[in-house]
Amino acid sequence: MKILVTGVKGQLGYDVVNELEKRGIQAVGVDIEEMDVTDAESVDKVIREAAPDAVIHCAAYTAVDAAEEHEELCRKVNTEGPRNIARVCKELDIKMVHISTDYVFGGEGTAFWKPEDACDPQSVYGMTKYEGELAVQELLEKYFIVRLTWTFGINGKNFVKTMLNLSKNHDTIRVVNDQIGSPSYTYDLAKLLVDMVLTDKYGVYHATNEGICSWYEFACAIFREAGIEMNVVPVTTQEYGAKAKRPANSRMDKEKLTRNGFERLPSWQDALTRYIKALRENHFFEE
Repeated sequence: MKILVTGVKGQLGYDVVNELEKRGIQAVGVDIEEMDVTDAESVDKVIREAAPDAVIHCAAYTAVDAAEEHEELCRKVNTEGPRNIARVCKELDIKMVHISTDYVFGGEGTAFWKPEDACDPQSVYGMTKYEGELAVQELLEKYFIVRLTWTFGINGKNFVKTMLNLSKNHDTIRVVNDQIGSPSYTYDLAKLLVDMVLTDKYGVYHATNEGICSWYEFACAIFREAGIEMNVVPVTTQEYGAKAKRPANSRMDKEKLTRNGFERLPSWQDALTRYIKALRENHFFEE
């Protein structure tokens, strides 16, 4: 079996390629240099030449605030990109795994969002990711759309690395306390995505590590786990201020994973412990 993975330089794509190789599955990892997802001809050429059994599409425009000012580029990557890939997958009759986000929802209330709930994106990023989902659903039958939240991994940038970097020259940090979600380790997510692509249990899924917290609670746990003394000050979203609107409620219902026989991920606390250990081993920070 052979699987093409986009966004191999990012957190998730990197871990997905590693997981495939660990299982003895041939992985073809590409990033913008090898395949620009916004270029339909490039997409067509690269996928046909690779002749994979499936595509796991991890590449995306994820700069949420910058997207408000660069809507055209964001839409090219997050909407046209998936459409270009889905078109080729349809012609070659191969599966596609498309990665999406909690930002497709309105983000209000306290209920856990179900995969079939109505979408109501509140930002350019959220809207373009939702449009990407629609493009995949319109073109394909053999698709998995997997919505993730608050990801962190060894490769690329994330909230955990940002907090640890800030601790080098700050003794006080302000962190939002009124946005609730689930931190998710790309190492764990990669295992699930590979499990998924080996089946024909198609559809829309939510996947995160188990448990919920606020960004403030997550930050406190990061410093505790890393053994760093830090004064973390809780603030509201309004006090913090940001260009793009963030979901206040990113609680995701994952019962569909259980119903379809997929293993749920460990708790986010367990994931964070393993991640900090991996960062230490990679000399990301010193005690």
